[in-house]
Amino acid sequence: MNAHVHTSPDAIYPFDARGVAKRFRHAAIFGALDSLHPGETMRFVNDHDPLPLLQQLQARYGDAVQITYQQRDPGAIVIDFVRV
Repeated sequence: MNAHVHTSPDAIYPFDARGVAKRFRHAAIFGALDSLHPGETMRFVNDHDPLPLLQQLQARYGDAVQITYQQRDPGAIVIDFVRV
C-alpha cells in the first residue's frame, strides 16, 4: 500500500485546476487543502481568477489557509495556498 508521504513542512504540491472537470473542481480543491499539513503549500494554477472560490475558502478555512498570488495575468493565474 502506497501512502502519501509528506516530505517536509515547506513542500509545495501542484494543483492544476484546468485539468479538472468544472463540476468537480471546488470539491477537489477542498479535498487537496484538507490533506495539507501545517506549513505545506498547494500551488494552484487556473486560466481565470477564481474570486468565488477564494470567498468560499475564506468562509471555510478562515485564517487556517494563507492565500498569496504568485501570478495574476489574464489567462494565467497562480496562487499559493499555505496551510497555517
